[in-house]
Amino acid sequence: MSGTLDPEIVYPVQPYQAAKAYVCPGCETTIAPGTYHLVVVPEFEPDLRRHWHHGCWYKETRRRGEGA
Repeated sequence: MSGTLDPEIVYPVQPYQAAKAYVCPGCETTIAPGTYHLVVVPEFEPDLRRHWHHGCWYKETRRRGEGA
């Protein structure tokens, strides 16, 4: 992600939609095809979208002070 905390759009990816493997930036492990996860897209930098495990994204938002 960028150095600033731009607004982000978070899209859920259902298991039937997840056809490729991705590396989660939160834990640096593979998100296997068929795994529910999230795509996080910075509003002003959509080319920097990343695929996150749900739990890893939750931890990231807590780390940033955005979570409840």
